[in-house]
Amino acid sequence: MLINLAGRRIYYDLVGPDSGPTVCFTHSLASDGGMWSEQLPVLLDSGYRVLRLDMRGHGGSDPVSGDYTMEELADDVAASLDFLGIAQVHLIGLSIGGMLGQAFAIRHGQRLNSAMLCATAPQTPPGAQDSWAPRIEAVRKENSLTPLASATMDRWFTDAYNTESPKRWKQIHATIAGTTPAGYLGCAAAILNFDFVEQLPSIKVPTLVVCGADDQGTPPAGNKRIAELIPGGRYEEVAQARHFLNVERPEAFNRIMLSWLNANR
Repeated sequence: MLINLAGRRIYYDLVGPDSGPTVCFTHSLASDGGMWSEQLPVLLDSGYRVLRLDMRGHGGSDPVSGDYTMEELADDVAASLDFLGIAQVHLIGLSIGGMLGQAFAIRHGQRLNSAMLCATAPQTPPGAQDSWAPRIEAVRKENSLTPLASATMDRWFTDAYNTESPKRWKQIHATIAGTTPAGYLGCAAAILNFDFVEQLPSIKVPTLVVCGADDQGTPPAGNKRIAELIPGGRYEEVAQARHFLNVERPEAFNRIMLSWLNANR
């Protein structure tokens, strides 16, 4: 389904009982709401209503030209909730989805029942400009994310995942390659220019931070720092998982997720 927001479209998928608590998912860079497919069945079986939103320039959502900010991405979520008439949600975000989740908790905390921030970071890491420069240059040169797809999969999954789940690996690889350059570059700019360290102590929402033990892109240390800075924040780690821990280790992730949501239901 589509939301028309100031002349551009935001794609969303909303399923489950109207009476159920709403879980809102925000995805990673170069992905879309489909990355949460492993979580959908268990949430519906538990009576939750599930909203998956595609960021601008990702999945079915239109891109916006120029650089984005985490605040703008968070406001897209708030505008989508307004359109759908949803007052409050449990937000679960991974990677940039967890970064904009922090911005959402800071700017729109009254709309959250809880936040689960996964495989993310509290600020732009040192040296990020240099490490991201070759990726940005490749996308601009080819006007495509195809050159980045395989290397991105290597960062997101352990070496065994392709062998264990070749069909799912292929789906996610194709989604990376199919992401719009404008959406990728706009979101990359947001990742390279944010810092929530001073604002995180102001968050009053129950918050759980979860990370894969082998995550190279957003290592455990940064995730632990988020949990330490947010009053009452908790941290959990999933073994034998890199960045996409919800896909690679769905049983462990879903167990943590349901326990968290049920405790804050």
